[in-house]
Amino acid sequence: MKTAVISGGAGGLGRALSHALQSRGWRVVLLDLDVSGLDTGPNQLPVGCDLTDPDQLARATQKVIATSDSIDLVIYNAGVTQIRGFEKSDAASHRTLFDINYFAAVEMARAFLHPVRASKGTHLAISSVAGFAPLYHRTAYAASKHALEGFFKSLRSEEAPHGVEVLIAAPSFVATNPGNAQEQADGTARPGSAKDGMDEMSPEAAAETILRGLDKSLPMIPVGRVARLSWWLNRLSPRLYQRMMERNMRGAGH
Repeated sequence: MKTAVISGGAGGLGRALSHALQSRGWRVVLLDLDVSGLDTGPNQLPVGCDLTDPDQLARATQKVIATSDSIDLVIYNAGVTQIRGFEKSDAASHRTLFDINYFAAVEMARAFLHPVRASKGTHLAISSVAGFAPLYHRTAYAASKHALEGFFKSLRSEEAPHGVEVLIAAPSFVATNPGNAQEQADGTARPGSAKDGMDEMSPEAAAETILRGLDKSLPMIPVGRVARLSWWLNRLSPRLYQRMMERNMRGAGH
């Protein structure tokens, strides 16, 4: 039985990906800070872990590797957002976003590098439209997602000789936490909680699109209509994309 590891597994998209993979006959390991709401079963193993704590991450990944026949897919889904203009942000919150959105994923990839090579498996990073284009009032979030994409796009060339695929999925807005932002004083909040989200998708619809892209081995998987349009428009005319993005997002919630 193939095994997939999903960080941020207790969130809406993590759960949806887990259910979809299990329906395909996969075993799924879910890593998250709080896994108390997740069931343990023959095909699902929740593992509690603060991904930003090196010791906890090392123990969790070692446990996953020791209890799995193979690691065939790692989905880097954990993340937080920050909805705040740069003028009102601070250095500590900027580092927090990078710790969770970028460095945690990098260290997970390091831990699972050789097991994924052994299975000729796949690394799948969950990015965002903010990973390839600017996004209003999201300077730190966009920076962390740009870094995530830069890392995994570069890793792709290194891992290809080992038979490993590296894919990136970029959703526009997956409504995973509407009304449950748990926003902190520094503006950081749970993903999928923004009030200015456009083209909202359910976690289940997003998971279906992501796994279709996985089936096709698509290097970049835009998830949702706005994500697809943003991808092409930003490539063809970054200036036009920026004008349309600013107009739409300012009108939506700021």
